[in-house]
Amino acid sequence: MTAQEMYERDKVAIQTTGLSGSMLMENAGRAVSDDVETKIEKHQSVIVLIGGGNNGGDGYVIARTLLNRGYQVEAWQVVSDHKIQGDALLHKEIFIKSGYPLQQLEELGTLEESLEQADVVIDSMLGIGVKGQLRPPFKEVVALVNKRAAYTIAVDIPTGVPADESVSEFDGLFANHTTVIAAPKISVFLEHTSSYYGEWTVVDIGLPTKKIPNSRRKLWGKSDTLSTFPTRQAHSHKGSHGKGIVVGGSFQMPGSIAMTAKAALRSGIGLLTIATTSNTVPLIAPFLQEATFQQVTEEGGFLSSANVVDWSQYNGAAIGMGMGRNQGSTTLVEEIFDCVEGPLLIDADGLYLMKDGLTQYSKRKDPTILTPHPGEFAHLIDRSIPEVMQSPFCLTRDFALQYGVYVVLKGPSTIITSPRGEQCVEVSGNAGLAKGGSGDVLSGILLALLLQSNSVFDALANGCMIHGLTAERLTESRHSIYDLLATDLIEGLPNTFRTFSSST
Repeated sequence: MTAQEMYERDKVAIQTTGLSGSMLMENAGRAVSDDVETKIEKHQSVIVLIGGGNNGGDGYVIARTLLNRGYQVEAWQVVSDHKIQGDALLHKEIFIKSGYPLQQLEELGTLEESLEQADVVIDSMLGIGVKGQLRPPFKEVVALVNKRAAYTIAVDIPTGVPADESVSEFDGLFANHTTVIAAPKISVFLEHTSSYYGEWTVVDIGLPTKKIPNSRRKLWGKSDTLSTFPTRQAHSHKGSHGKGIVVGGSFQMPGSIAMTAKAALRSGIGLLTIATTSNTVPLIAPFLQEATFQQVTEEGGFLSSANVVDWSQYNGAAIGMGMGRNQGSTTLVEEIFDCVEGPLLIDADGLYLMKDGLTQYSKRKDPTILTPHPGEFAHLIDRSIPEVMQSPFCLTRDFALQYGVYVVLKGPSTIITSPRGEQCVEVSGNAGLAKGGSGDVLSGILLALLLQSNSVFDALANGCMIHGLTAERLTESRHSIYDLLATDLIEGLPNTFRTFSSST
């Protein structure tokens, strides 16, 4: 959610159901307290830092709830009394009338002494409405907390961290854990802000799901994959699971197309053809006995024309891996674009070669899928990589809507966008994937699932999860994030597929 979408959700909940702001605040504080209890022990010293606004109001409820449950808690109000208004003021009064002391920040040194003794700090100072640099006293308090060793838990969002995209200048509190209220905020998934959250969980506060607006964004989880995973009929045959073609490779880069092909085969595609140069075929054929080959015209060791290919016999294609970026390859991509029926996945060099032909995307009647990493996407839209990293949701959505394509923006938080602007985030995987060849493997997985699934969007999300979970499983057992290779991913696919296929 963006900050504005969260405000609208609260507003709709209050207006349509009779839930009051103070009830939602009580729900939020209690839900956060339940989550906090999984992180702390009764013997630990806890400080709750309370600001103004709704986030501060949650802090009064959290402090009261934990005190009621027998925890050692100091509640510190870090703003002046006139900043506490509305529902927050109500809960402040309930806290005081419950017989608990409230510390007020007058001198920073006094708070610093308490922080030095604290085992746990709960940050309930500022919420999702913050923009820009922090002002006193928050700037000084955040600096104090950041240099302490206490375990820090943020309520909904770490103080100072923007909820939304496109904000690069800010002061933020670094949390070990963040208890997110109702729904993850956009900044959970941005590279320059995600580290402030630490680990995070989401708690429900009772918002009416049937009434609140749909943001058309979701976090894709294992339950989503289980409910949408393609199934196989007992009497199916190789033609039932897709006949695909992968186009790419060159004498200088034969491994890319080989990994894509092998991953597609391991991911259940029924039949697969590799279209590549004649001098590339003998380099990869011994390792891919299950695939057939189509030699295409080459120029200087690179693909240049595929007029010899009968595209009508294939249900879908993936192109670009190891293709190179010479002029002949550009001609090839244009030919493929006009001829392929079914889903067309474009990756790697194909993304560069098609930049000047973006307007053609919307003319295809079948789905077109682009799978860039941030650098490739920045090149496509003529933006800098930092701009893409700061605003990946809105930039990919605008692009997908403009050109009628699916976009899979790869990264630690992979963002998948449909031509209608629907988005999901898939967060599996680890740093072991930060290595050449990982994207080629993903392209093969995606092509295979596209040809076995009823929904393009589901296939893309599931493929990203299969890819990420395989990396996680391998680094839990046989490999580390340092030595994991793309070819290891391919060999690890059977265990991941077995998990999902046995559960459907």
